[in-house]
Amino acid sequence: MTKELPVINIKAQSNHHALFLMLTAFIIAFITFVFSQGYWRQFQLVITFIYLCALVIFITGLAKYLEPQYSLCLSPKGINYQHRYGQWRIDWPQIQRISLINETFGLTNIQIPYIGIRLKHLSTLADHISPRLANRLIHEQKPLLAFAIKMNLLTIEQSILNFEPFVLSSGEILKGPLAAFLHHCTVLDKALGYHLFLPETAIDRELNEFCTLLTQCMKSSTEYK
Repeated sequence: MTKELPVINIKAQSNHHALFLMLTAFIIAFITFVFSQGYWRQFQLVITFIYLCALVIFITGLAKYLEPQYSLCLSPKGINYQHRYGQWRIDWPQIQRISLINETFGLTNIQIPYIGIRLKHLSTLADHISPRLANRLIHEQKPLLAFAIKMNLLTIEQSILNFEPFVLSSGEILKGPLAAFLHHCTVLDKALGYHLFLPETAIDRELNEFCTLLTQCMKSSTEYK
């Protein structure tokens, strides 16, 4: 009988309070509806505004509810990152370094709200990320490019989206969203030293604590070989 490997499931901060927000929106709308039965003519604009606020709250809650149940699954084999637009998976042996991202600006030390993951070979990511997520991450990680430009780690020209084919170490040529994302990862690696980035919103604890957890998982993975 095969022994089941332990898995640590991480729930994103962005998932929190989804049902509470939707229930709150429903209660607000219901109370407003009851009130409007006798005062619609006197408070038409106010009531309409409250309905719109309730709708915004409900949509916010619904968006949170539709997020994957877990944003990250850590196992002795590797990391599985789950997003509304897809997922990527990396095995621990493919990772070279995991660290917080700190840069010095003048006399100030700046830590950005991401954990960086540097791969031994970027080509290993090509078969383990969905094209839809690759396309989405390019847009979600624009703040990283803006930060790199501000810190003079990149020029504006270098940060422009590259639609050229990407050649893997095996000689295989990739096109489309995957190629654009791998070019994007290459640019960020040159600027910040990492290929993949886990945002603070995708984890359930402090950045320092979670970075330590990832490092410990990577070291402990050798015990399961």
